Amino acid sequence: MEKESNRNTIIFFVCALAILFAYETFVMGPAEKRKEAEAKRAAAVQQQLHPGIPLAPGATPQAVYLPLNKALAASPRIKIDTPTLTGSVALKGGRIDDLDLKGYRETTDPSSPLVQLLRPEGADHAYFVQTGWTGANLAGLPNEDTVWSAAAGEALTPTHPVVMTYTAPSGLMFTRTLSVDDKAMFTVTDAVANKSAAPVALAPYGSVQRLCPAADKDPCLPPGTLRSGVVHEGAIGWLGARLRLDKYSGWKKKTEAEVTPSTGGWLGITDKYWMAALVPDQTQAIQGTFRVTPTETANVFEANYVGGLKTAAPGAAVSQTIHLYAGAKTVPLLSAYQKALGVPEFDQAVDWGNFWFLTRPLFTVVEFFYQHVGNFGIAILLLTVTVRIVFFPLANKSYESLTKMKKVQPQLEAIKKRAGGDAAKQQQEMMALYAKEKINPFMGCIPMLLQIPVFFALYKVLSVTIEMRHAPFFGWVHDLSARDPTTFTNLFGLAPYDPAMVPAIGAVLNGPLHIGLWPLVYLATMWLTMQMSPQTGVDPTQQKIMQFMPLIFMFSISGVAVGLVIYWAWSNVLSIVQQYIIMRRFQVDNPIDQIIRRFTGAPAPAP
Repeated sequence: MEKESNRNTIIFFVCALAILFAYETFVMGPAEKRKEAEAKRAAAVQQQLHPGIPLAPGATPQAVYLPLNKALAASPRIKIDTPTLTGSVALKGGRIDDLDLKGYRETTDPSSPLVQLLRPEGADHAYFVQTGWTGANLAGLPNEDTVWSAAAGEALTPTHPVVMTYTAPSGLMFTRTLSVDDKAMFTVTDAVANKSAAPVALAPYGSVQRLCPAADKDPCLPPGTLRSGVVHEGAIGWLGARLRLDKYSGWKKKTEAEVTPSTGGWLGITDKYWMAALVPDQTQAIQGTFRVTPTETANVFEANYVGGLKTAAPGAAVSQTIHLYAGAKTVPLLSAYQKALGVPEFDQAVDWGNFWFLTRPLFTVVEFFYQHVGNFGIAILLLTVTVRIVFFPLANKSYESLTKMKKVQPQLEAIKKRAGGDAAKQQQEMMALYAKEKINPFMGCIPMLLQIPVFFALYKVLSVTIEMRHAPFFGWVHDLSARDPTTFTNLFGLAPYDPAMVPAIGAVLNGPLHIGLWPLVYLATMWLTMQMSPQTGVDPTQQKIMQFMPLIFMFSISGVAVGLVIYWAWSNVLSIVQQYIIMRRFQVDNPIDQIIRRFTGAPAPAP
């Protein structure tokens, strides 16, 4: 039986490695080759498309950061006020650099500050958007130091656009018209009138820039946020008919800017839940660029694009209209803009992952439940039940096989004793027993292997969906996207102290030892699930390792979003119910009946 167990383990890992190898060979390999070919083509195109035109003007990191109010006061401003956004536009530089999201707060406390998306240059972790014109050997173009003019008392609202102007000494007159809808989309129209005696050639550009202190251990960790290892954060864009992604850590390591030619598309910088992205004219040929500029005080992360040259004859004018999305990454809203503005694959700003063909349908299902029940925790439970129903036939086959294996464990042990050291005889008798009892040893793991991609996709859905952020459940869970707030180190809140404040060991009590009620529920359900699986005959070393697995998993998930823990625990409960019914049908003794007998004193069933 020991060899049988080892063989099944080897087969399982061989199947898993085969899947990974096939994915690497037939999916990732060709994708990398296409990426290399596109990079070479981009380098060639860059030399042909308006050579000598510089990229967007870069930011100048401050040696000493200013308080936010002083950084805002460094420029005259135009107020932004919409149903979903509040902030201001800096007349110095003409930047959109101050933006808060009205529908989202930093914590579950209704009085906590609004989520701040954009911050002005000079403040810590500056994050802003700049648009305009660039050109070779042209003096007087507006840049980050240019102070634009606007009518006094102007405010940018969904019903009132704002017009800004600047006249350069060279005779070029620049006009910028800003408008915004009632959600999160800005429209920026830049026009230049040539009042000089000679024609001028200019190229429009747009730039999203984020300044992160060089001292940060994380390449770009905004204040008060936690980095998510499973959700993409960093550069993002749809350029050259392909999704472009670059996490901050990999982005920082690149010594050269990545330039991609594209017709239309979009690009920007994304966090887990929020994004600032530029959407140029979808008929225009552009060069999209992701670059990072390291300095002694800060790393400047930038996503920008430069359009094709436009020539303004004397007395003539040229213009360019782009859009800027600055807000939360809610799928219905992104999909609506994708359809209304013709923005390609805009809803891929949400990180669907490698199993996107599963993740997106699963999100649609959980969103459907959420819209009808109004509680995202209940929606998670209903989604899990739905997935279980879909996989019921496969899971039933798997559990039936496991149950039959558990039922014949005494006979397998007897065969092992009779055969002694004769491995061939032991194998022959075991196969005869399997044939007699109609047991297929492989059916225990193959159906479970097929479900692994779905489990990964479910985990991804619950990690990326903004609907789970600050969503309450029942009892002590007020935010499904945060870890379980209870912990056994203060008796789950009954003891009147905060474990984090305990001298010397507070960090440990609030870190690895912060084990809440839901992780303990998960521990109990995982332990019971494993007890219902066949154990006799498994290698003793493997048995000891498996006994610790529930405990190890409990510690590993104690710091993740409690919504995910609820999903895992509930999934285990459904597995236990299904296994229990099958074991009762095959008259196999199980841990649940054993526990019931301990409390009731009922006799054990006859073997």
